[in-house]
Amino acid sequence: MPVRIRLQRHGKKGKPFYWIVAADSRSKRDGKFLEKLGIYNPNTNPATIEVNVDGSVKWLQNGAQPSETAKRILSYKGVLLKHHLLGGVAKGALTEEQVEEKFTAWLEEKEKSVSSKTDGLAKEKADAKAKALKAEKEVSEKRLAVAAEEEVTEEAEAATEEVAETAPEVVEAAAEEAAPVAEEAPAAAEAEEAAPSKEEE
Repeated sequence: MPVRIRLQRHGKKGKPFYWIVAADSRSKRDGKFLEKLGIYNPNTNPATIEVNVDGSVKWLQNGAQPSETAKRILSYKGVLLKHHLLGGVAKGALTEEQVEEKFTAWLEEKEKSVSSKTDGLAKEKADAKAKALKAEKEVSEKRLAVAAEEEVTEEAEAATEEVAETAPEVVEAAAEEAAPVAEEAPAAAEAEEAAPSKEEE
């Protein structure tokens, strides 16, 4: 029975979640499987991968063939490296202790690279957040400045309206004050005209 190590899709539409399984190559993609070897979640950054290294190595030693994607995932987690090193043990080139030392050193180096990537992503996220906050602050300051200008213009318009409303009253008051003066002026003129006529008599 040809065995394949491949991905079995789970999750919902648009957000896939995969199991890494050893299954008969003739079975359906999401059908029966022989053993679940791990999980792969591409929705996170970096992707979440959990693999049973010893179980995967056992299946590889028994002749299971990984699919292309599964092969890349197993390589990323060091399964193919351990399988290769155990091949050296079978040939007598290495001891099991040396294999464990080399594999542990490789895992530590891999963890450092993954943690540095995670730190870089966290830093980028923090920088983006700070930039967004700065932009939002600038927009709010501009909005406040525009609102202050509008208030000043509204106050100026209100003042001009008050002046316009009070202007007719002032004009009327001035006209009322000027009217008695205008009435007195003809009376004085008539009096002056009357005075010389008496002298003539």
